[in-house]
Amino acid sequence: METLRKIALALAIIGALNWGVAGLFRFDVVAQLAGGSAEPIARLLYILIGLSGLISLGLLFDEWRHRDSNMVETHAPDSSNI
Repeated sequence: METLRKIALALAIIGALNWGVAGLFRFDVVAQLAGGSAEPIARLLYILIGLSGLISLGLLFDEWRHRDSNMVETHAPDSSNI
């Protein structure tokens, strides 16, 4: 499962870089490599990158869950012990 998450994160980063290049230079690297954005291989790559983003979203929530589980609870002193 860890390998799948690493691959998904790499694909999500590649997708983000592709969007950055598309926004800055109006050049879609995935479409260029696949022969056009409507080509089946390009659509497959877009779908894989989108799914990778969803899988990578889980990494964010895992980090939050891990951080919250490490927090130490503090309690107000009990007045009956004073």
